[in-house]
Amino acid sequence: MRRLNVALAERSYPILIGGGLLSRGDEILAHLRTPRIALVSNTTVAPLYLDFLARGLEKVGVGITPIILPDGEAHKTWESLNLIYDALLVARCDRSTTVVALGGGVIGDLAGFAAATYQRGVPFIQIPTTLLSQVDSSVGGKTGINHPRGKNMVGAFWQPKLVLADTDTLRTLPDRELSAGMAEVIKYGLIRDLPFLEWLEANMDGLMARDGELLAHAIECSCANKAEVVAADEFETAKDGGRALLNLGHTFGHAIETGMGYGVWLHGEAVAAGTLMAAELSRRLGWLSHADVERIRTLLVRAGLPVTAPDLGAARYLELMSHDKKVIAGSLRLILLKALGAAVTSADVPQEKIVAAIAACCGE
Repeated sequence: MRRLNVALAERSYPILIGGGLLSRGDEILAHLRTPRIALVSNTTVAPLYLDFLARGLEKVGVGITPIILPDGEAHKTWESLNLIYDALLVARCDRSTTVVALGGGVIGDLAGFAAATYQRGVPFIQIPTTLLSQVDSSVGGKTGINHPRGKNMVGAFWQPKLVLADTDTLRTLPDRELSAGMAEVIKYGLIRDLPFLEWLEANMDGLMARDGELLAHAIECSCANKAEVVAADEFETAKDGGRALLNLGHTFGHAIETGMGYGVWLHGEAVAAGTLMAAELSRRLGWLSHADVERIRTLLVRAGLPVTAPDLGAARYLELMSHDKKVIAGSLRLILLKALGAAVTSADVPQEKIVAAIAACCGE
């Protein structure tokens, strides 16, 4: 088992990574106020792992209230959030009850937002079961739901007490979901860790073949990078850089998700296409070379990710991007690359260059 720490003073918490962790009820019990949890999962993950997790918890005397939601990004809504509230109220869960998320990013975001707001805040634990959630969404305390006008526009910062990433759950992950998670893994190399990017280039074939040791190393490196960024800028308030750098490709990617309809493109797929848009824009600003952009494109393709964005039209992209959470006083801040392994925040990019980069990366 690999153990990392997210250093946030009194809100610090461990990240555990390894195989067989779902059976470690003792690790979960150590982070509970009382031996009772409300476990939020979905109709895909629960049949695979709920009983197995429950057996481990029952061995250490933990009672479970299961809350099973429909699966998919299209259900990251007020309606699903209310289903969680209803179940918590019916079960008479109080402030000592810990909400546990068992699933991917959608479940983690929904359960975390419910935990942040139920009775003004109850404890929360993340048990991510997808690569994307293990390397990104489960770490850092961002929770929320989608709005028809923008992704993740309603939410709260609410740090978990524990992140438990069982790599065995990746065995049942569909190939498309594995690729989607790899987009976030590649992001860490691009924004701040060139040696990790080079390691990914050398080991991508093994990662996509689901080599357990390689995947565990990639998850550990990704979480270590994110933990450092979050510890330095928990609430994304740094004016330059900081936690915002974790959003490389996300401004373009969120526009794709919203414009196409939530769930049509997986989050990681949209981020991949958005990352290439950001790279192309960085090239047009004179920061990356053509060879750098092709290097990024090649790695994304090897990871099974799309590198051509849907042609929504430049005007539609700009309109959707104007709702991005990084917009400040009407100014859109984009995360771009000064070099491979070095991301920057830029708020003064000429619109014609943004339009040109969008056009260069769009297909049918």
